[in-house]
Amino acid sequence: MDPKLLDILVCPLCKSPLLYRKPENELICKADRLAFPIRDGIPIMLEDEARRLPVEEEISR
Repeated sequence: MDPKLLDILVCPLCKSPLLYRKPENELICKADRLAFPIRDGIPIMLEDEARRLPVEEEISR
């Protein structure tokens, strides 16, 4: 994932910064506990495509 792109992408719902999880190939919004997938190098920033993170799943930087 391009670091410059990561600097400008925010959560489409709350506008919070996103964390990049390389192993899962996801962008994480801590505030909304959503994981947005990255497919073929393209972040899919749609709420319907995001995975809800369970409360027990730790979100770390």
